[in-house]
Amino acid sequence: MYLKKIVLAVLVIGLMVCGVFAYKVYGAFFTPNTAFNNDEAFVYIPSDANFAVVEETLAPLLEDVDSFKSAAQKKGYASYVKGGKYAIKKGMNNNEIINTLRSQNLPVKLAFNNQETIEDLAGRVATQIEADSLSLLNAFNDADFLKENGFNEQTKLVMYVPNSYEFFWNTSAEKFRDKMLTEYKRFWNDARMEKAKALHLTPIEVSTLASVVHKETAKVDERPRVAGVYLNRLRDGILLQADPTVIYALKLHTGDFNQIIKRVLYRDLELDSPYNTYKYAGLPPGPIAMPDITAIDAVLNPEKHSYYYFVANVENFGYHKFAKTLAQHNQNKEQYVRWINSKNINR
Repeated sequence: MYLKKIVLAVLVIGLMVCGVFAYKVYGAFFTPNTAFNNDEAFVYIPSDANFAVVEETLAPLLEDVDSFKSAAQKKGYASYVKGGKYAIKKGMNNNEIINTLRSQNLPVKLAFNNQETIEDLAGRVATQIEADSLSLLNAFNDADFLKENGFNEQTKLVMYVPNSYEFFWNTSAEKFRDKMLTEYKRFWNDARMEKAKALHLTPIEVSTLASVVHKETAKVDERPRVAGVYLNRLRDGILLQADPTVIYALKLHTGDFNQIIKRVLYRDLELDSPYNTYKYAGLPPGPIAMPDITAIDAVLNPEKHSYYYFVANVENFGYHKFAKTLAQHNQNKEQYVRWINSKNINR
């Protein structure tokens, strides 16, 4: 009888211990453990992060960091951290948080517009994914990659078509570059390739001319007409004489791409640079900026006309006056020169 009491007592104590243990385990796994008021919070886990980094990142978002740590160890997550962007929803328990961190890496919408230099592009992209600007620049400038894919130091910018794309936040610099090559090839579909061929231009040459068109006018509806002017001049062997190429040459010469040049002076036209289309025939060696899609498509779908000249229209700012003859152009130009002098714009 005495032995039975001892056994019963041990069983009761055991059940109580198990109950306490089960309660603690249940609490560690299934009790809500968020400490923020928004519907969700996003966390970014670096690719090389260990569990200590995860703890530090999540600490401001959790009611009980110790219970999260305990649950993570029991589920094996503490030794198998995955980098990425994750959404922690209000009211999640530790089990749900850990499952999210294990398998729900979210894509990010990455966008860039017409960047002027490859350095600008690297800086823009670096604000949106984990890769820093230096690693991106190294990937963009990889000589072997450029050679293998038909680009060089002057043309490498054309590979990056301004748009919105979907990437995982922890995408490496090389994977970003490689996907952009895939997107570039997708952009240059059969239809665009046929149009380029009809113009006797390569895709790189189309993008190079598009960069000039882009810089000449911000008016999307005017770009096909501007493209038509330059294509007329190219066809007839006339110098492009595009002011934006001179501005680019000046910036390249000084190494200062942040300077603002509102007026091209006659002395600027003498700068000896392959980008100076007042001195060198044909297209410049590469784009003078990253053209957007509307500028590229304007070159591929130019307005057919007999214009060879244009100058800023001071009666309709943002647009240009077009001319078929030099005499007509000089009249239009006189009006523009009078206006710009009246504004004391000397540079």
